[in-house]
Amino acid sequence: TLKWASRSAALFSAYGGAKKHELPTLTYDYASLEPATSAETMELHHSKHHNTYVTNLNVTLEKMDSALSSSDISALIGLQGALRFNGGGHLNHTLFWENLSPNSSVPSGDLESAIKESFGDFEKLKTEMSAKTVAVQGSGWGWLGYNKSTGRLEIATCANQDPLEATTGLAPLLGIDVWEHAYYVDYRNVRPDYVKNIWDVINWE
Repeated sequence: TLKWASRSAALFSAYGGAKKHELPTLTYDYASLEPATSAETMELHHSKHHNTYVTNLNVTLEKMDSALSSSDISALIGLQGALRFNGGGHLNHTLFWENLSPNSSVPSGDLESAIKESFGDFEKLKTEMSAKTVAVQGSGWGWLGYNKSTGRLEIATCANQDPLEATTGLAPLLGIDVWEHAYYVDYRNVRPDYVKNIWDVINWE
């Protein structure tokens, strides 16, 4: 399997358990991704939006723990939407920050080979993924995922904060956030420009 797929699986398997989830610390400064995305956007996106998902996820898990303790099946069912939204928001953004880097690079090694096998070349991947990501209706994500059954890469989109693996079975490798909070400060309603420029700060290491 791809190194990226293994890293992603390890990250996503950390979900759950009694330990409270925390906002991840970034390995780069908010301003270091400019001009693709501004320091203002990064600060709002990370310290406000992502932090809200983390806070609400922990609240949801506490409520689920209480419902489990009292065998309240109705309450557990009622909490599934909050778990999917806030848990997905935390998972998606945690990987998103790892996907970004001020030191731009290009795919190499096994990942480069997999891209060529699945899409022909890197530029074709970018073109196809950009088009599908821009076309997401409302809020959501564009994804490059790894199909464990076929050993090939696939492009998919998910609405809202639905996590890729739980929704499609694909292991998430690269996600592009197209909620307006990810780009509106910098690009207003011109989503295609944001998607075009975000490729300049993708971490392919």
